[in-house]
Amino acid sequence: MKVPAVLRQARKAIADLDLLKVLQSEINHEFSAKQFQNDESSSFGDFVVDWDSPQCQDVVLRRRCESGEEVAVSAFLGAEGSNEIAKFPRNAFMKVGVKKPGLRSLLQFDCVATAQVGDGCDIEIQNVNYIPSPDLDSSSAHKGPYISFFSSSDERLRDELHKYLEARGVDKSFADSLLLHLHKKEQGQYVEWLHKLQGLVTPSE
Repeated sequence: MKVPAVLRQARKAIADLDLLKVLQSEINHEFSAKQFQNDESSSFGDFVVDWDSPQCQDVVLRRRCESGEEVAVSAFLGAEGSNEIAKFPRNAFMKVGVKKPGLRSLLQFDCVATAQVGDGCDIEIQNVNYIPSPDLDSSSAHKGPYISFFSSSDERLRDELHKYLEARGVDKSFADSLLLHLHKKEQGQYVEWLHKLQGLVTPSE
């Protein structure tokens, strides 16, 4: 009766040892590859980090313009793409809110930031929402004019909206810095997770 129990323990010990070897190999790979670590982080300009919890995947940045406008950017990484020439393996989904001084309404941009090798960073504006008041309940706060650039052929309007964001610091340089920051953040979280898993399967002395 004791033999099956011993065999089960032996199989578990072998499996744990194999897993431990894989984890150690993956940790060594992450440290030796130093992906993104050699890239110098560019400045976020006048934006300050408002939220960047180590336990969360998103980041929030804010700035106040000389005009009194408030600009807030929230961003997180999307799924890994198939473009092998991309500088970063993932795009970043960005929500950019612009609020005029003295007004409760705001203009919200839904954007995607993508970096290419040697081409800097591209920002695609996907949608624009006018939100009457962010203090309203969720059932009514997002009602307002809705512009979809998937169906819009007005490139002049698209260009002017890009210039509107650039004038408020949301330009290609900012988006490139944001992509680098988010990828470094994700890599750090992955290595930390590997270390925690390694600690769970390492035999106690």
